[in-house]
Amino acid sequence: MKAVIFPGQGSQFSGMGRELYEQQPVARQLMEQANEILGFRLTDVMFTGSDDDLRQTNVTQPAIFLHSVALAATLPDLRPDMVAGHSLGEFSALVAANVLRFDDALRLVAQRAQAMQAACQEQPGTMAAILGLDDDTTVRICQEITQAGNVVVAANFNCPGQLVISGSQRGVELACEQLKTAGAKRALPLPVGGAFHSPLMQSAEAALAEAIGRTQFAAGRCAVYQNVDAAPHRDPDEIRQNLVRQLTAPVRWTQSVQRMVQDGATEFVECGPGKVLQGLVKKIAPEVAGSSAV
Repeated sequence: MKAVIFPGQGSQFSGMGRELYEQQPVARQLMEQANEILGFRLTDVMFTGSDDDLRQTNVTQPAIFLHSVALAATLPDLRPDMVAGHSLGEFSALVAANVLRFDDALRLVAQRAQAMQAACQEQPGTMAAILGLDDDTTVRICQEITQAGNVVVAANFNCPGQLVISGSQRGVELACEQLKTAGAKRALPLPVGGAFHSPLMQSAEAALAEAIGRTQFAAGRCAVYQNVDAAPHRDPDEIRQNLVRQLTAPVRWTQSVQRMVQDGATEFVECGPGKVLQGLVKKIAPEVAGSSAV
């Protein structure tokens, strides 16, 4: 069975999507439609913008979504049996599963980015990657620091031995110190604009819930393995609720891949800019023969 997976924030690069635009009419049409919906030429930033330009949340999120969906549209043989996306990538997965129409999903991605940017300004925070420590120890130390008054949580379960934490500046600093003492090989601050997938995103969750409530969702043509519970979903109401919760809940990527393998996935195809997820799948499920990026 083929699992198609879609990357999230961090996989952007200058020049992304240009080849698709120039060589694939279906991709060009989607990209021009996106420019019109957004009210600015996102493609100009994707093709010629600097790394700093592409790091702006209101650009990064629609750019990665657009690149992923446009690429998928050029691959008629993709035909997933199941789909999943890492954080933002879940919106691309929902389009691939026919749960959301492209235009509706793009509008939600743009609203999500704006809501997250506003939440970052209201509640400043940061994130850090923790390498070489078991998940349980990381979760326990984060809980102890939060209970003592500085918010920090496990935000991204990326693969065994690689977890991202998120929270207030002080909470993340304390966690990095204590996690290194507990045996983490490295604790690397990440160049991000806020505390994504943490309680500090609460205001963004409320804003996104309103937008999602106004958007039509359909039953999936295949199962969507969602970040919040790593479980397969087709029911539109369940998918809606999980998409809202995703902003403050951790991304359970390790568990999602494990569940997809358990449910019969024998091949993982990454569809989008970069090959980040391909590397994670190989660490999570080395027994799976097929893992590739398109």
